[in-house]
Amino acid sequence: MTAIIRAPGSSSCGTRRASLYRHPDPPRGTSCMADKPILPTILTINAGYVDTAGFMALHGLFTAHVTGNFVTIGASLVTGTSGLVAKLLALPVFCLVVILVRLLRYRLIAGGRPVVSTLLQVKLALFVVAAFLACRYGPFVNGDSWPAILTGMTLVAAMAIQNALHRVYLGSAPPSTLMTGTTTQMMLDIADRMHGLAPEQKAAVDARLGRMGLAVLVFAAGCAAAALLYAFAGMWCFTVPPVLAIAAYFRHEDAAVAAAPAT
Repeated sequence: MTAIIRAPGSSSCGTRRASLYRHPDPPRGTSCMADKPILPTILTINAGYVDTAGFMALHGLFTAHVTGNFVTIGASLVTGTSGLVAKLLALPVFCLVVILVRLLRYRLIAGGRPVVSTLLQVKLALFVVAAFLACRYGPFVNGDSWPAILTGMTLVAAMAIQNALHRVYLGSAPPSTLMTGTTTQMMLDIADRMHGLAPEQKAAVDARLGRMGLAVLVFAAGCAAAALLYAFAGMWCFTVPPVLAIAAYFRHEDAAVAAAPAT
């Protein structure tokens, strides 16, 4: 095991950042109070943005919160709207990509390769492909056309990577794609605060409320931004997710700060 030599006055956070390039996984169970992880916020904004843009451009397809497609499948069957094939494919594609991501993680660890930065690079590549397809073949009059389906499944694959990465490496942060559970926990915490808590419990609840409130706020901001850009720029709105993916890549070291419990 290689020893890490720390210069006098250097922080343990800096050491963890430096070692992240040499180890396949970020250290688990660690935190740096001086460093606030921005990566979960970027991913949450991206989730709201991609889900809204995909829903509007791909005939009601949810690309980040794929279980919502069960609702839109029923609506498509009743109303006869297009996009049924993409909605049917979304969940199995999502599940398959999550399995592949998990297997890739094992391969990367075995080869001593970084996991978080590699997955973020793959997600970036998928967003670039999706942006090209959307700008080249959109707007999609028929949601069941092959360009629309391919664009949708590319976005679903990218968001499957984000969901898997968040679950494994950012477990201390609120989920980036599902706000129902986060909102429920916030309301429970508010009720507990109204009832009264011990000082040590109050501090933990207040900290959780702050994290979750920020997650809901930035998710909503991502949704609003996607709706506005789709209204004014059409398919060009899909050029934003690659930019957010680049920002996430440059903050991949945050996974060492917001690490999940051992999984």
